Amino acid sequence: MRKLALHWQILIALMMAVAIGFVVNQFTTDSYTPGLFGVAWVSIFDYIGQLFLNALKMIIVPLITSSIIVGVAGIGSGGNLGALGGKTLVFYAVTTLAAILVGLTVINIVAPGLVDGEPAGHLLALDASVSDIAARVEGKGVGDVANIFLRMVPPNIVSAAAEGQMLGLIFFAILFGYFMTKLGHELSEPLYSFWDGVFRVMMRMTEWIMLFAPIGVFGLVAKVVAETGFGAAEPLLYFSASVLVALAIHAFITLPLMLRFIGRVHPYKVLKGVSPAMLTAFSTASSSATLPVTMDSVEDNLGVSNKISSFVLPLGATVNMNGTALYECAAAMFLAQAYGLDLSFGVQFSIVTIALMTSIGVAGVPSASLVAIAIILAAIGLPVEAIGVLLVFDRVLDMARTSVNIWGDACCAVIVARLDGETTKVGIDARQSALS
Repeated sequence: MRKLALHWQILIALMMAVAIGFVVNQFTTDSYTPGLFGVAWVSIFDYIGQLFLNALKMIIVPLITSSIIVGVAGIGSGGNLGALGGKTLVFYAVTTLAAILVGLTVINIVAPGLVDGEPAGHLLALDASVSDIAARVEGKGVGDVANIFLRMVPPNIVSAAAEGQMLGLIFFAILFGYFMTKLGHELSEPLYSFWDGVFRVMMRMTEWIMLFAPIGVFGLVAKVVAETGFGAAEPLLYFSASVLVALAIHAFITLPLMLRFIGRVHPYKVLKGVSPAMLTAFSTASSSATLPVTMDSVEDNLGVSNKISSFVLPLGATVNMNGTALYECAAAMFLAQAYGLDLSFGVQFSIVTIALMTSIGVAGVPSASLVAIAIILAAIGLPVEAIGVLLVFDRVLDMARTSVNIWGDACCAVIVARLDGETTKVGIDARQSALS
């Protein structure tokens, strides 16, 4: 019998959580709390959800460390950090930063975490003390921007990892991976094999933990619905709509402008050519699984050479996650609004910086956004448990942001090919070249 795909399992668990949580909510009164063997159902749901979140948090440090070291070392080991690698990495950094800023702007304008001008935390069952959270964020102003770079260089990397100071850990991993390539082959090869082995083990562990995602989603969502009924729907719908609008702005305005004025190509011809890959990404919600389709579309439909596509696209599937980075930033801002925090420029700059770096560090990992959002929330002083409310509409948003990820990879391949002197089939000069 064919096994049910994980996303369908999660969807079924989500529907069951909504239904059962609503029933529990309807039977709950001031004098009566439904339960099992004297334990309230809400507590049972919370226990299940916390167990899943703890498992996710358990893998963060080794997963990020190994993935960044292997990724950076892999890029540098083949001599690819030359002109081609430089153009590619710069473009990926610029487009990811642009996506994050679009998401930040839309969330600040729409403010989905506020309902009738009031924080929506009570509707989302975010029961952490607002005063405690505000104290953690308090004092982080423009001056804190400089402290971000100070935290990037921790005096004790082991202590930084234990305390969840992920910015320093990410910076250390980048440096470690880069300088590992500067060693002789007899020293760098064993190191690379070790970290690659750690990364593969962590990937297996992540995949194993994600097998329990339907149970974890059930517990997290059922708790919210049991405590609030359908009161959480309004802010979450506004948040989801805001994310989709931000993704659309980046996909249909920001990236096409880059294609037109930097790549000198027809943007919507590129979009048409890469549409099979984007549709595949939308259905699978996996950049890695879509990679063969992306390469085929970029080479056959857009005319990019295999030399460019074979380097740019696999690298993009690992480190270039425009849609994911946008979502991470938007999610952190939404939860901060829901808690009633007025985030300063310094804190928002922290969110942008960490979203940029984590989108590179955990991009190739299943459910990367959950891990990355947990890092961002911890960095700005918000409870990691708050990500539970995001899971209600996460599947649809995951499909949308994965399509944007693939679109960003394809745009980079075309622009790098054009900057490398290739004509391509979608260049503004393609017709003139054909006539000549």
